[in-house]
Amino acid sequence: MTRDDMNAICAALPGAEVSDPWGGGHEAWKVGGKMFACIGSVTPGMAVKTDSVETAEMLIHTGIGQKAAYFHRSWILLPWETAPDEARHRIETSYRLIRDKLPKKVQATLGG
Repeated sequence: MTRDDMNAICAALPGAEVSDPWGGGHEAWKVGGKMFACIGSVTPGMAVKTDSVETAEMLIHTGIGQKAAYFHRSWILLPWETAPDEARHRIETSYRLIRDKLPKKVQATLGG
């Protein structure tokens, strides 16, 4: 996977928007104003949210992800070498976790 590949997965999700909130070439993907994925300017992958610290630890232990610097322990870093199907699954899961916590009125405006 490349930066462009992972960004394309995010861009295809309903209501997903990208910004560079810290400057310097970061890509923070948000839905309803809440971040679900992020690529740093020099980060070797994409950070995504998992459903729990335990899930994140399991994914790190099994080699699927790495500890995501600067993020809560429930986030992992998906390295560029992540298999495409796995990356898509983890990005879409992160998106759903964030989207499902948005107010119903906001969710209704996002489509999909």
